Amino acid sequence: MTKFPITVIAIVVAFFALGYFAYVSDAAAYGGNAPETCANCHVMDSQYENWYHGGHENWAKCTDCHLPHDNFAIYYAEKGRQGMKDTYAFVTGNIPVSIRASDQTKGIIQNNCIHCHEQTVENIVMGAQPFDRYCWECHRTVAHGERGASGLPYQDSALYPVK
Repeated sequence: MTKFPITVIAIVVAFFALGYFAYVSDAAAYGGNAPETCANCHVMDSQYENWYHGGHENWAKCTDCHLPHDNFAIYYAEKGRQGMKDTYAFVTGNIPVSIRASDQTKGIIQNNCIHCHEQTVENIVMGAQPFDRYCWECHRTVAHGERGASGLPYQDSALYPVK
């Protein structure tokens, strides 16, 4: 009877443990683009709610604005970078009180605004509009609703009447 080396047993156990973790956490969903997956983390509740009630809900998903669309490799490299940053924050408990896009992500969002609204941007370029601001500085309510990307939950006035 041949004995298996301890390293083979460790690899098999690690393989099954990672497989079980991937199954339980629905890890494959994070490779997709469903906004509900982005909202799995409770700290993203208000961003999801504000997007859901905002102007882009019927037109764009989180990944349409927050990830580059240059090519497959760049898209998934950035998705991985942002995912690792978020995972690190959640595992260490270092979650910012106010969630804001990094400078790199702001550049990605700006490029995606211009890409999707190319005709409108082209019309603006013909005018005297300076390009020293991000699109959302003027169009704050478009992507994430009236509350913008507020850290507070969206409150529908029909459900929560003002007293």
